[in-house]
Amino acid sequence: MSVIKPSLAKGTRDFTPVEMVKRNFIYDTIKTVFKKYGYAEIQTPSFENLSTLTGKYGDEGDKLIFKILNSGEYLSQKVLDKVSHLKKQFEEAEGYLAENDDSNPDKIVIGGNASVVFGNNEEYAKLQQAISLYKNVSKTVLTDISEKALRYDLTVPFARYVVMHQHEITLPFKRFQVQPVWRADRPQKGRYREFYQCDVDVVGSESLLNEAEFILIYNEALAKLGLKDFTVKINNRKILSGIAEIIGKPDLIIDMTVAIDKLDKIGLDGVSKELLERGFTEDDLEKLRPVILLEGTNEEKLGSLKDVLAASETGLKGVAEIEQVFEYVESLISYGLPLTAKLELDITLARGLNYYTGCIFEVKTNEVAMGSIGGGGRYDDLTGMFGLKGLTGVGVSFGADRIYDVLEELNLFPASAEVGTKVLISNFDAEAEKYALPILQQFRNAGISAELYPSSAKLKKQMAYADAKNIPYVVLIGGDEIASGELTIKDMKSGEQKKLAVLGILDLLK
Repeated sequence: MSVIKPSLAKGTRDFTPVEMVKRNFIYDTIKTVFKKYGYAEIQTPSFENLSTLTGKYGDEGDKLIFKILNSGEYLSQKVLDKVSHLKKQFEEAEGYLAENDDSNPDKIVIGGNASVVFGNNEEYAKLQQAISLYKNVSKTVLTDISEKALRYDLTVPFARYVVMHQHEITLPFKRFQVQPVWRADRPQKGRYREFYQCDVDVVGSESLLNEAEFILIYNEALAKLGLKDFTVKINNRKILSGIAEIIGKPDLIIDMTVAIDKLDKIGLDGVSKELLERGFTEDDLEKLRPVILLEGTNEEKLGSLKDVLAASETGLKGVAEIEQVFEYVESLISYGLPLTAKLELDITLARGLNYYTGCIFEVKTNEVAMGSIGGGGRYDDLTGMFGLKGLTGVGVSFGADRIYDVLEELNLFPASAEVGTKVLISNFDAEAEKYALPILQQFRNAGISAELYPSSAKLKKQMAYADAKNIPYVVLIGGDEIASGELTIKDMKSGEQKKLAVLGILDLLK
């Protein structure tokens, strides 16, 4: 067998022991806050039926779902038969395939450098059928080669979970979930193909108190992680629907939201160009631009929106919901933690997912150049896709991987998050090893992470091991220590050494 050069798939990473200690610090901090607000943990499988996931994230999201190839002989014959049929269709149309010719308007591009030039109606119909098959080949074959997919997020699997366990759970059902998700995205800084999400959702409650508490969950968790300057952005899909109504394009709400959600990436000119391509007119853009560029305090923005959306009942309802959330937040923080987060009403926040129907959230740090580190929103009938109608829900997610990068860049991980083993006991010979074993267990019984160097070795080698693992203390046990009962403990950072009895060392390490 030839030697294989080890490599990682693009967009994935290995995690070292030191990195895992830091990652668990993030997860544990966030989980503690979730539990404080009454949420319980669940887990769902890494992959779902493809039908469970598709159609829930919009066309752009569906393209990023990792499909899992069916295994076994089933794949080969059935797919080959279908591809063979497609090949036959094109062979019948062979006489009408021609190279691209910009001077010939009577052609239909079907991909690559090939185009179809049609003659009479019968020939045109036959070629249209072949072209349709060509364009849909991935869809027609996909169901035969893939029936499952890696989960894209944790929200849709959660909706599936709620429907399947509806007779076991108590409503409102409050859950959190910390698991990896996968997206076939282009890897870049802060964006991976495999990454962890920390989700918290509640279903079965229409109260906007839930939205307000999610703002406080973000506020408390991120502050505990050490962030000092971050913004929680909020919008409401009803406001966006109202805007689409007043410009006379209610049927293009999804096209509008997908475009304006890109404002911070492609700018106003880019958004305008995309809107024109999606069916909006220059007159529509004239009405949209003042709303998209709305400025002022949250109160001033809400006041302006009331005027703009006066003719839209849906839009005004969205404004009222935002006002109610702000009121809840004010009431809650008056007797609780101060609001570290900046709370901002952002009309351009659209989060191009199809299932949000009410409030929408996005969180960004202002200390590091990074994409969003959290987001979510209300979804009024997500479980309806699985047969359970009328069950409203709302949830948010923490982007744990991006949060890790932010804390690393800002050097915010506490020293305790970088320590695995706290003390190493030296091992110079069989007598010292035997003496050290009960002491090792005493340390562990006291809750102190401790190791005994596994075999006798020179002091330099054992010290190098402690340095490499960032072990802060080393206990040295030689003949003198065994005779006196006082052990030498060395602080690896300062180099200071002192002699203490075992109980004294325990007090020092606790």
